[in-house]
Amino acid sequence: MKERVKELGLKTKVRVNSSGCLDACEFGPSIVVYPEQIWYSKVTIDDVEEIIQSHIINNKPVERLLNKHPKYNQD
Repeated sequence: MKERVKELGLKTKVRVNSSGCLDACEFGPSIVVYPEQIWYSKVTIDDVEEIIQSHIINNKPVERLLNKHPKYNQD
């Protein structure tokens, strides 16, 4: 994801960080997009481009990847 953000020239607007525990292990690999606090779960490498294009560039969250647990995506 870091590499793709750089390739698209978004590095000055978007920061991609790895993290430690997000307390969401039971949902598989997770991504959180701030400042919106949008949680994605069960993310695969094949989902990264869709998240970047849809959410990061076009501000449209990827519905099929949203974590549906009530603890996440409350707003």
